[in-house]
Amino acid sequence: MLRVPEGSQVELDLRLEAVMEGVLVTGAAHAGLEGECVRCLEPISEELEAGFQELFVYDDPDHRTTSEEDDEVSKLEDDLLDLEPLLRDAVVLALPFQPKCQDDCPGLCPDCGARLADDPDHGHEAPVDPRWAKLTELEQQPERPE
Repeated sequence: MLRVPEGSQVELDLRLEAVMEGVLVTGAAHAGLEGECVRCLEPISEELEAGFQELFVYDDPDHRTTSEEDDEVSKLEDDLLDLEPLLRDAVVLALPFQPKCQDDCPGLCPDCGARLADDPDHGHEAPVDPRWAKLTELEQQPERPE
């Protein structure tokens, strides 16, 4: 639905703090979003701000184990931080679940696909359910005297 276009600028506001275990990264990412409305498929452009916080622990050569807990911990690699997974997760979680062009977007006509916001009086004659078609025929016949 909405996405950060590939190659677009993402502005970061970061705070790095040295703590006993490593480096605490706190910040926010600001990015432009593009996509389409889930109801009428009109193009949407929005701005997104996603906050995040992560502790990057020092790589301890004396404590090298491969437990599940170690896989979930972000680590400093040669005094470098890899922020890409952290940013990607923060932005994806901040994306709107069902973006709409306007809060009361009426969507598309289920019969012909016309955009209902452009023509609020748009409508079609309701189709007759084939199971009830014979009754409709009876209703249209003139009454016979008995």
